[in-house]
Amino acid sequence: MGGERLIKSVAIIGAGASGTIAAAALKAENYFDRIQVFERRDSAGGTWIFDPSPGPELPIEPGKLPPEIDPPLSIPNNLPRITAPSEQERYSQTPVYNSLTTNVPDVAMCFSDERFAYGPFPPHHVPRQYLENYVARHRLDEHLVLNTTVEDVSRMPPSSGTGGPERWELTLRKHDVLRHVDIWWTEIFDAVIISNGHYSVPYIPHVEGLEAYTQKYPDRVVHSKYYRSPSIYKNQRVLTIGNSASGWDIMNELTTTAALPVHSSRRHKSPFEGDKPGPGIEWRPVIRRYQADGTIEFEDGTTLGPDEIDRIVYCTGYRPSYPFWNTAKNGRPMYDYEVGKLVNTYWHTFFSDFSTLAIVGIQKALTFRSFEYQAVAVARLFAGRNALPLPPAVEMRRWEAERRDWVLETGKKFHDVESMPGRLGQDTLVFLGFLYSMAGLGTLKGDGRIPPVLSQEVLYALRNIHKYPTPGDDPDKELVVTKGDKVGGQTISDYDYRYEQNELDEWVIVVGNGH
Repeated sequence: MGGERLIKSVAIIGAGASGTIAAAALKAENYFDRIQVFERRDSAGGTWIFDPSPGPELPIEPGKLPPEIDPPLSIPNNLPRITAPSEQERYSQTPVYNSLTTNVPDVAMCFSDERFAYGPFPPHHVPRQYLENYVARHRLDEHLVLNTTVEDVSRMPPSSGTGGPERWELTLRKHDVLRHVDIWWTEIFDAVIISNGHYSVPYIPHVEGLEAYTQKYPDRVVHSKYYRSPSIYKNQRVLTIGNSASGWDIMNELTTTAALPVHSSRRHKSPFEGDKPGPGIEWRPVIRRYQADGTIEFEDGTTLGPDEIDRIVYCTGYRPSYPFWNTAKNGRPMYDYEVGKLVNTYWHTFFSDFSTLAIVGIQKALTFRSFEYQAVAVARLFAGRNALPLPPAVEMRRWEAERRDWVLETGKKFHDVESMPGRLGQDTLVFLGFLYSMAGLGTLKGDGRIPPVLSQEVLYALRNIHKYPTPGDDPDKELVVTKGDKVGGQTISDYDYRYEQNELDEWVIVVGNGH
């Protein structure tokens, strides 16, 4: 087991899906004296909260990263204290557009102890309501501190001679709507779980001439975070940039109102696109530069003149932002934007240098269900009931180095837990299997959640129920992970997770030690 630990109070940053399941997992341990979930909005729901008005469009700042455009607030002296409300932009509104639906089967968009009331791919209000209901049914609202932003997280070294782990001081800011003031104070916790999501701060890449272009045409360029409906693009000539899930949705939705064709600039073909663009869409390569006269030049030498485009929608995603992380006091940054990864991360969940810090939800995997695996493993570790211990720091750093080498070799993203259209990938199974084995079971008297299983129903749904087409998929290809293989840059040595398709067209998972 994990052995005796000194963690009795835990702070969770964010009450979206990852923060909600983290709170539920901690509460189920029946071990902690204090669990607090700090949420800057007025309800749980995170990314799934719908803001009909996205707020004023902020200036386009090509190439700038969260440390520049979402910096920490200046913290007043002599806390606790009441101040005038902060006017600094905090990117708290969500990117949910009117027609957004989930894009994975409902069995992956829910936690294992409570199913969706709807079938696959419901509209955005369903997961939001699901999370609110989940909070109520599990009585997590008693742990929620709403309208409260965590503005600083600073490590407090262990008391001299105690030999215990570090503690954490959180600086908190609660906006009082009635009095129109900000209330500042601090609290101390034994451990912290970061669950603040990563769909808040929009990213627009640097392109030669883009900044001058936005000054010349100030209302022409927008990020998809501010997109809500195709109606405002009626009869306009539109160029979309990027073709991830939301980019694909927006591009296709615009064909119902915009002037045709809708131009779509992309670096790579999407995995759910065929060999030809759909009706009303014209594919374009990457933009090489924005010329001084307003002409858009693409990598293949083709152009769109200033009078051929009315609006440009950048569907280029977001970058994780941790303005609350005190880099100076904690000795290093939280995130390495050059590589695109958490610093000192282990299995996208733990940290090799801070035993009382964890994160839930940074990875791109099975959304709600993968968050549950993480949450149960973290709760079990913090309660000292984990079935397998975390390895020494040197081994955790070895995992991180191998993963980074894999990123450099393949060009893939560090926290994208690899999967394939229509089925789980090897990387996903190894990731979930590690968390499952580490967490183990609850106590004999029933304390603690049991990690979810990858049932036949879940695997069948992931293989067969798709929102988007998957051209070229070969679901019958057998995939086997064995001891010594590399999966996502990780050499499989301690665990061996195999899966294959049997003659009944079902999936079987074998968890063992490779013997």
